[in-house]
Amino acid sequence: MKILATDLDRTLLPNGSWTPDPEAIDLFNELTEKNDVLIVYVTGRNLALTENAIKEFGVRYPNILCGDVGTSIRKYENGEWKFDEGWIEQVRKESPGWDAMAIRHAVAGIDAMQEQESEHQNQFKQSYYVEHEKKDQVLKKVDELVKGKFDEVIIYSFDSQDGKGLLDFLPASATKQTALEYVAEEHGVTKEDVVFCGDSGNDIFPLTAGFRGVLVKNADEQLVENVKKAMNQNPKLKVYFAKGDFRGLQGYYTSGVIEGAYHYGVFDCNK
Repeated sequence: MKILATDLDRTLLPNGSWTPDPEAIDLFNELTEKNDVLIVYVTGRNLALTENAIKEFGVRYPNILCGDVGTSIRKYENGEWKFDEGWIEQVRKESPGWDAMAIRHAVAGIDAMQEQESEHQNQFKQSYYVEHEKKDQVLKKVDELVKGKFDEVIIYSFDSQDGKGLLDFLPASATKQTALEYVAEEHGVTKEDVVFCGDSGNDIFPLTAGFRGVLVKNADEQLVENVKKAMNQNPKLKVYFAKGDFRGLQGYYTSGVIEGAYHYGVFDCNK
């Protein structure tokens, strides 16, 4: 079995400022049905927002949803979502010092940070909007107050569409990377048989964790720089940078996902 995992916003979904290929989503749906591949969405979106994306853009339902930046995992079977309780148990066991409320209290007085709406929080995710131009001073203060105290990881990303900085506090054992590692292990698949596609800051971990990575052509410049730096430090990393001009596709969004999947042999060239 091969696993094709992808971020949603501005990776699989054409919701950025670049012009998408109009036929790309239908082609993605068709190719993933024809080939024996497990589809995993690895996204910052929660379940409701993922459902909205499926309806709005017409992308297929995944086999597995690693939502909320990897802090929740659900399987889609027979038209229903089933929560993966084993994932919850694993995170609690591996990150015993995690305490979302303690983090919330610790950062409450930091300027230029605003807590995100309740639907973007869960037991393993404490999230904030950040004034992007003040991110350096915010992150410095966050490190002083939080770093290393709660079995946490601190992930900053920039939403180029909305111009917002996004700051997530997650258990160290519950990220996009660890969620995808869990899915791979559950299906008896090695990292080499997992392809992960991304475009922005919170995709850095799975892109540099030993999976076969794909950066869509519209990927954030800072992410591209960080991935190339990681590849220089670890020559064994495999990351493909979508170029476009492939089967009539430009390489942005869904087209870059398709291009990367072909590059790694996820899709049979004869299908």
